[in-house]
Formats: sequence, C-alpha cells, structure tokens
Amino acid sequence: MSAEAAAEIRTTHILDLAAAGKRLDGRSPDEYRKISIEPGFVVSADGSALVRLGNTAVLAGIKLEPGKPFPDTPNAGVLTTNAELIPLSNPTFEPGPPQPWAIEVSRVVDRAIRAAETIDLTKLCVTPGEKSWVCYTDVHVLDHDGNLIDASLLAAVTALAHATVPAKRLGVGEADYPLEVQHLPIECTFVRLGDTIVVDPTFDEEQAAQGRLTVATDETGQVVAMQKGLVGAFSPDDVKEVVRRAFKHGERLRQFARNGGPTA
Repeated sequence: MSAEAAAEIRTTHILDLAAAGKRLDGRSPDEYRKISIEPGFVVSADGSALVRLGNTAVLAGIKLEPGKPFPDTPNAGVLTTNAELIPLSNPTFEPGPPQPWAIEVSRVVDRAIRAAETIDLTKLCVTPGEKSWVCYTDVHVLDHDGNLIDASLLAAVTALAHATVPAKRLGVGEADYPLEVQHLPIECTFVRLGDTIVVDPTFDEEQAAQGRLTVATDETGQVVAMQKGLVGAFSPDDVKEVVRRAFKHGERLRQFARNGGPTA
C-alpha cells in the first residue's frame, strides 16, 4: 500500500471517529494528553524547561547577556524568540534554513509573550541608551507528535518563570537575581475534524484537520493573541466556544508553568 493511500485511510478513520466524539488515542474532544514539565532541565542555561505533551517533547532555554538597547526603545531590554525544528524530531523536517512551520511557531510563541507583557522589558535596562539585558528564548523541538505551539509556549514561559539574571556572574551587578515575570500566557490549539473541534491535536490529527485555531490567554482574563492556520473556516460561534475552552485549559496549564510540577 502506498504512503498516500495509507494516509487517506488514516484521515478517513480519524474523521469518522471525530464524528462519533472519539479520538485515536481514546481522549475526548476537549482533553489534553498527559503533560510533564521539568524546569531547570539544562543546568548551564539561565533558565530552561523540558515539556512533554504526550509524545511531543520540547526544550526551551533562556540566555541573558548584556547588550545595547534598540535606538527606538533606549529604556528597555531586548527579547528575541527562536524555534528550532530539527530533522531528528520528525521525518517531515529538513535540515537547512528555517522552514515556514518553524518560523510560524517562533512568531506565535513570541507574539503571546510580548502581547501578554510576560516580562517588563524596561526592568531589563541597565543604562538607558547604552546597556540593557538581552533575553534569548530558544525553543528546540525534540520529538514532534503534534501541537508544537502549545508545548513550545508552555516550555518558554516555564523557563522564563524559573530564570535567573546572571548580573554578578557577568559583572553587571552585585548579585544574581530572579527574572521578574509579570504574566504567564498560555496557548491552546484546536483543530477542526469535520464538524468536531478538538484540543491538543496529535500529528496525525493535524494532517487530517480542516483548520487550526490557537488562542493565547493570560491570568487576567484577557485574550492576548490568536493564530489561524491551515485551510478551513471557523464560524463566529466556533470562535466563541474555542475561546471559552481556551480559558478553561489555560487556568490549569498556567499552574503547571508557575509551579514547575514534574507531572500533570
């Protein structure tokens, strides 16, 4: 049997299950896979976290170093986010320049962090116009079995929440101190499978999906960002329902990021 025929059969089966309110792994349409979070996974980083979402594994690392602020924001530090999708994590990834999917993941994660004002960048300013802290947030996908956006942001905000500014080590201050995190945005991704909208899609469900919608919320009750992906539409009522579900899941996932619990 060809790969194309097998994929078509798998897609049909996934859609048939969704129509009956079921999924391949036995979850309900509004159920996340098992989540495991390990903050401080990389001891040499200023902050880090390993997140496992089902069989998806994402590692985020934080590096803080002195730099120069941008001319248009002389009183603020610098935040940069990058996502690396290595070929070893999934056969669909290729070596070379960043692929469109890697760029989308990094931009969606970065947008949520910025829009929620996770970090007050003005507090990363050392000397206005001359010196500030540059915060690098690097996301590395180790195993891709779907829903990279949710796993990547969860790893990134957990790493930020447990990061330390190495002021003494780098000769910028008298002591190292915890990075101050104001808000913890959480992204929840949903895909349409026929008439059913499911949360936390697996890789196979993403391949069968007719539309993807990611909603980022914070603890203040705000929707801070949204991202529509794939071909397919969501009605206004669909969007309202997805937002409601995103708030519910966000409250639970945020506690894991804040507390750094090993298993959820």
